[in-house]
Order: sequence, then structure tokens, then C-alpha cells
Amino acid sequence: MILNRRALILGALALGGCARVPPSPPRGSKPIRLDTAFQGRHVGTGVFRVTLTGSERHFRADLDGRVQGDRLTVVEDFFYDDDEEIRLTWVFDRAGQDRWTGQREDTVGLAEVRELGREIRLSYTADFASEGAVTRLGFEDVLYYAPDGRLINDAIVSRWGLPVGTVRFEMQRISA
Repeated sequence: MILNRRALILGALALGGCARVPPSPPRGSKPIRLDTAFQGRHVGTGVFRVTLTGSERHFRADLDGRVQGDRLTVVEDFFYDDDEEIRLTWVFDRAGQDRWTGQREDTVGLAEVRELGREIRLSYTADFASEGAVTRLGFEDVLYYAPDGRLINDAIVSRWGLPVGTVRFEMQRISA
């Protein structure tokens, strides 16, 4: 059987599509819990990379997290390198031991959160408005502490179930 160029490319993309969740953090990461990780004020920088094209969109963000009982609210102010500014607010509710559910203005349904010792796994779907259209994307995030204390969020972004990009977001807690 002769493989043409298109079949070879599609096969390579299919194999690359196997990476649907980010890897676990490096050994030695300290334990992490959602409520303590995001309580208070944080600043951070990040980048969204489109896998196929290699294009990047950089951003800076200010976060303010408040815990009230079994609810965590995190206000996120994003400042993109193309001058777009967006405010989004996560509301997470404890859903059992080591589990939370969450929702934000752009999420479709509830986000699922699992605390797994030295990492947090966050899965959600969100609708993004761009150029007059809405794009539905899936996110599989892993959050953990770097050895220097920064909070790291690595994500695999998918569309129609196929990975299309990654996000790396690094945050640092700041004093009140």
C-alpha cells in the first residue's frame, strides 16, 4: 500500500493527538490544595501556543482569590499583548474530599477539579469569542508549585477532542 503525503501528515497529527492531558509535575513538588493555592492576590504571565501554526498569544494576569466556607471565588484580570483586556471570575464549590466543581462566565457546564497531593487536575470546556464567532475549546490543566514557590498551570487545549494548543501560566503570590 502506498501512503500519500496527506495520509502521512494526518497519521502524524493523530499520533500527536494522543497527548490529551499535561504530564504530572516534577518530583519534589510540595502538596497543593485549590483553596490555599488561590487565596489572596497573585500576579502572573502566560502564553497560549497553537500547536499546528506555532503562533503564540502572551498575557499578564492579576488574580484575587477569596475563600468563604466551602466556596472559593477567584477574580482574574487578563491583559493580552494585543491590548485586549478580559475579566473572568471562577466560582468553585467543594464537592467532597479532594474534589471541587467550578464555573466561570465562559464555561460550558461545570469544571471538575481533583486535588491529587502534589498536583491539581482541572477539566473544563469554555466558549471563546473571537472575530465575530464563538469557538468551543476543552481544557485539561495541571496545577502545581515550582521549587521556587511559583504556582504553575500547564494546560492542553483541544477542539473537537483533538489537541490544538497549550497554555503555560506562572503565578506568584503578592503581599496584600
